[in-house]
Order: sequence, then C-alpha cells, then structure tokens
Amino acid sequence: MATPPSPEQPTSPADASSSETEGEAREPTIHLDQFLKTCGVATGGQAKRLIQGGEVTVNGELETRRRRQLRVNDEVELDGVVYVVALS
Repeated sequence: MATPPSPEQPTSPADASSSETEGEAREPTIHLDQFLKTCGVATGGQAKRLIQGGEVTVNGELETRRRRQLRVNDEVELDGVVYVVALS
C-alpha cells in the first residue's frame, strides 16, 4: 500500500514579501555591482571601487550602495555613459 504524499511545508511570513499576493510574480531585479559586471564595464573589484568612490549615479542620483536593487528602465551612469537596465 502506498503512503500518501506529505503536505507541503507551510511558509512563514518571512518567506514572502508582504506586498505580494498569491500568484503575483516578482519584478526582476539586479544588484548594481552585478549590473556593471554584466555590462562589461568593470570587474567585481572595479565595480566596488567605482560605486563606493562616488562615480556611479542611478536615475540621476549618486549611489554608493553596491547591492542597490535595479529594476527595468533604471538608468545607470558611469563616466558620462548611460546604461539602461533591461531584464527578462
């Protein structure tokens, strides 16, 4: 005789964002340092120094947090070049 499948583990409130409702997909994001690496403008260490050195702006504002979450259409500027975030 087969045993019935076990019920799924209940999720705690910490597992989900309070702004999300069931079935709603989360908006894709990327960290600022990872974005700079993906664009090919810096290595990980270079990205860290550029960001913390005050050389990067996000949507026209100085950003010194490497882990800043970027969303689709955010604009990242470095050395006068603007990169627009496009995620899938």
